[in-house]
Amino acid sequence: MSTNGTNGKRVLLAAPRSFCAGVDRAIEIVEKLLKSNGPPVYVRHEIVHNDNVVRRLEAMGAVFVEHEDEIPPGEICVLSAHGVAPEVRENCEKKGLRVVDAVCPLVSKVHAEARRYADSGHLVALIGHANHVEVIGTKGERPDKIVVVESPEDAAELDTDGQPLAVITQTTLSLDDVAATVDVLADRFGGLKRPGAEDICYATQNRQDAVKEIVRKGATLLLVIGSPTSSNANRLVEVAQARGAEATLIDGESPLDHRLLNGHEIVGLTAGASTPEGLVQAVLTTLSDRGYDEVEEITVAREDVHFRLPREVYA
Repeated sequence: MSTNGTNGKRVLLAAPRSFCAGVDRAIEIVEKLLKSNGPPVYVRHEIVHNDNVVRRLEAMGAVFVEHEDEIPPGEICVLSAHGVAPEVRENCEKKGLRVVDAVCPLVSKVHAEARRYADSGHLVALIGHANHVEVIGTKGERPDKIVVVESPEDAAELDTDGQPLAVITQTTLSLDDVAATVDVLADRFGGLKRPGAEDICYATQNRQDAVKEIVRKGATLLLVIGSPTSSNANRLVEVAQARGAEATLIDGESPLDHRLLNGHEIVGLTAGASTPEGLVQAVLTTLSDRGYDEVEEITVAREDVHFRLPREVYA
């Protein structure tokens, strides 16, 4: 994508950006259930961390709740893309809810690793943010054998009580995000089982790599479209800031503060993995109106990942 302007103001547009395969799948599950069953369709927690997506699905008849106890017996309960602890599924079954699993398959893979390591005698270090819903769900697999490690400082204080150590990570962190923490654990405990590159969400890594390239190509400001609750969108802001650019999170719907653009000839634009592409196009239009009428797409990877929908959607 490229259009030619004459005033020197340019936009470097990240590719990949916006929806990943796990988000696409989760949203499609809710949409199909609403179409086939009619409203209401209850969703435990926000299906993905984007306010625009949540409002659109609410308008279609989705009802978002924070706990399965808020759902009447016999109703559909969609589990969000972020995953849940086993006790949540058990509670849903006790209440007679019709559970439909919209958990991202990459998150489910980390849950399986957590169980496997814990059940083979390891203490499991889960690198991530303790209050993030994905981490809460993963730790719930084996609460007494999984410890959340948020930083290199946490890693330096970890006491394994002589147990062998295995490491897993929150999927919305990149290899760069976890490297320093893993290195501290490796220095302290040696022979630990490390997270493989395939354990990191491909979409997280690709979107961060695109941001790095945008800053390398001269963007002094990065606009990241996403909601404050989106972990991966917030990380994109941090990646740009760590490389010396100004960066800020915007929602893509509110008027863009003109002061943000002051002094910036080259502006980078990207969107978190739960942000609709329509918001990206809207911001591009706004930037064009402000004189940023040359757009260059910076492509670091091609994504062709698709996840199968659960059979309950077709039942």
